[in-house]
Amino acid sequence: MGARLLQFKSGLPVSSPIPVRHNALASRFETEVEGQLARCDYRLHDGVMDMVHTEVPPALEGRGIGAALVRAALEHASAAGLRVRPRCSFVSAYLARHPQYRELLG
Repeated sequence: MGARLLQFKSGLPVSSPIPVRHNALASRFETEVEGQLARCDYRLHDGVMDMVHTEVPPALEGRGIGAALVRAALEHASAAGLRVRPRCSFVSAYLARHPQYRELLG
């Protein structure tokens, strides 16, 4: 099970999609922008995805990269029938702004 590429356009012009990969071996969703890695880490157990850490390098902040990573993780959880526990303040803030994902909380 390797990395799978997902395309998202969150926060950037439509002509600039953010290519998000699900790196299941590393338990994270990730993207590389301008040679720098941004990621959203998770831990799976008993059908629950604990979203534990989101990291975007300071030079890349404000471009919607973190939001694209979190959305990819939440979409994956939804498709896989997983519950979600936000253990990261960025994920908690994202969920507060996007009520459509609250049904995943568990």
